[in-house]
Amino acid sequence: MPDTATSADFAPAGFAPDLLAWYDRHRRVLPWRAPPGQKVDPYRVWLSEIMLQQTTVAAVKDYFLDFTGRWPTVADLAAAPVEEVLRAWAGLGYYARARNMHRCAVLVVERHGGVFPSTEAELRQLPGIGDYTAAAIAAIAFDRPAAVTDGNVERVMARIFAVETPLPPAKPILKTHAAALTPRRRPGDYAQAVMDLGATICTPRSPKCILCPWSTPCLARKRGIAEDLPAKLAKAPKPTRRAVAFWLTDAQGNVLLRRRPPKGMLGGMMEVPSSAWVEQPMPDLAAVLAEAPGGSGWRLLPGLVRHGFTHFDFELTVAAGRIAGPVDGAVLVPPDRLGEAGLPTAMWKIARHALRHLE
Repeated sequence: MPDTATSADFAPAGFAPDLLAWYDRHRRVLPWRAPPGQKVDPYRVWLSEIMLQQTTVAAVKDYFLDFTGRWPTVADLAAAPVEEVLRAWAGLGYYARARNMHRCAVLVVERHGGVFPSTEAELRQLPGIGDYTAAAIAAIAFDRPAAVTDGNVERVMARIFAVETPLPPAKPILKTHAAALTPRRRPGDYAQAVMDLGATICTPRSPKCILCPWSTPCLARKRGIAEDLPAKLAKAPKPTRRAVAFWLTDAQGNVLLRRRPPKGMLGGMMEVPSSAWVEQPMPDLAAVLAEAPGGSGWRLLPGLVRHGFTHFDFELTVAAGRIAGPVDGAVLVPPDRLGEAGLPTAMWKIARHALRHLE
């Protein structure tokens, strides 16, 4: 094959069988996949794809098993209180996914009789389902020839075709290649095969080219640039936001928590109350503490709590005080039951910091 290969040179009839044969021997065993020869449950495909957005397979496995144990069907999930779903999601991150997931389950039950639609167009009408997720569900759950392009697929396409245009501008090019290679026979298995290839063989570092079923036509391997692709634009530095967290306890040592507003960062999750999250240096601490919710006897704890969100870094000073009055929407939780409160990771860091310094 010449080094000017295009998608046409990789016709599905010629190359998909090699990949599918490799997949039949080496497919990953994952809790959301049906065993070979068995029909996959669209609910499990959808749930796994939502959980896997910007999250690793290793991090998702236990959450997936917990969710399917609690809510075996989409109707069960739709009937659950959203607060319970958020508690079960705590620690997985990107909490808007959990809220959209619950809304999606409700709409599947109300509008589709508890049966997921099978086309990409219909799936995209549901909350939390974008182009990639719609294609993945259509292909894997309904065996439709949809072009599934997650990060693993993009990496494989960039290397096979030696696409040196950096990401994210290269995304449309890579999706075009992925669509051209998608076969009409076993498209669901093919989609998972490309993802498995990227996850286990065509890895970001030290790709195992000698084991790859597509090593012969791969242009990046021929040119010795496989590990350099896909190229990426330099990321802009992330800003840092700062706040003061208010660790409030009553005479029995119970900790005051409250629920965040349903929209925005960590929407609907339980939190340790804090001041506004600002990018400028923190204002005078005395002024911040004067506006703190229902507390007195404040003392600052040593050190900072740091947490990284997708678009900014977060630094918190923790102030400990006693509850001096009512706080709207607050609940009191014994320290040994904080694990049941469904705290997101950033809030758990505050709790561990406070408990460590107050012991």
